[in-house]
Amino acid sequence: MGEARILMRSDAVVASDPAAVERKLSLPELLWNDGFVRKAAIIVLLAVVWEAYGSFLDNPLLFPTFHDTVITMYEKVMDGTIPMRAWASLKVLFMGYGAGIVLAAIFTILAISTRIGTDFLETMTAMFNPLPAIALLPLALIWFGLGNGSLVFVLIHSVLWPVALNTHSGFKSVSNTLRMVGRNYGLRGLPYVARILIPAAFGSILTGLKIGWAFAWRTLIAAELVFGVSSGQGGLGWFIFENRNLLDIPAVFAGLLTVIVIGLVVENLIFRTIERNTVQKWGTQS
Repeated sequence: MGEARILMRSDAVVASDPAAVERKLSLPELLWNDGFVRKAAIIVLLAVVWEAYGSFLDNPLLFPTFHDTVITMYEKVMDGTIPMRAWASLKVLFMGYGAGIVLAAIFTILAISTRIGTDFLETMTAMFNPLPAIALLPLALIWFGLGNGSLVFVLIHSVLWPVALNTHSGFKSVSNTLRMVGRNYGLRGLPYVARILIPAAFGSILTGLKIGWAFAWRTLIAAELVFGVSSGQGGLGWFIFENRNLLDIPAVFAGLLTVIVIGLVVENLIFRTIERNTVQKWGTQS
């Protein structure tokens, strides 16, 4: 009886005074609960460590400070060098990334339609997914010559397999209940894929797109280091290599920082926006 009275009195206190159990978060707590603020704090911390280490070495030819790198990056942006080189890289990236996604969609549709298609995709993925795309660049230069075709070829290889593998895995994980709902509505073929499988598996598809983007971006920069040497032109990769030959190390770090910034923008603006408006909104995020 005593415990019952205590519980009843506690319930009455909570009902009459919700503030007794609820506390308004302070401004620092509200900011810390924001993922953007936490990530920005990590980036600021890394920049401080970079600046401190560069100042400690005091050798711009070995490791320039963050301050010197940002100033050099600003100068290269204002004179149009970095925007021109970045756009040259992004144009090739869009071609290779888009072609890789289209081929991955074709392979995945074939894989979910027939047994031989499944066997083909699994075999090809096991064979080529572990193969570094940059290892194919010498062959690509022989087959396609000194042009964007060589870069597009290696980008397709870097995008195709992770996107196809994640998409196929996502399709296989769709519940039988959803599959039966689609069949009961008379959906077959592409309408069935577009209305049932893709929305249900979009979390896995988006993961594959992110991995494909990361592979393609780093493969492109690495390929341009070789491709630029061969052709005398290129994007950010060639910009980095060219300034390394000139011993302009702050410009090299400015090019690397540009690569990082573009990666952060794509990941945290483009992919995050897609994720918020799809898997999080639909409630399909695991």
